[in-house]
Amino acid sequence: MTQSTIERAYQLARSGRVRDLAMLKLRLKTDGCRAVDALLAPRAIRAHLEAICAATFKPTDAAEAPPQT
Repeated sequence: MTQSTIERAYQLARSGRVRDLAMLKLRLKTDGCRAVDALLAPRAIRAHLEAICAATFKPTDAAEAPPQT
């Protein structure tokens, strides 16, 4: 059975590999998911995915890491 676009969005958000919702949408579209913009349009879903991305994102390169103070 294949994953729905919403299930895949949450999986990617939790993976730590996507920085924000824009990157998440791009990745979903690249992966062949359909109706990404429409399915992620509800404010509650967007906010939840943004929060997950912010909490789990792990930069893979020193250039992406936030500056240390």
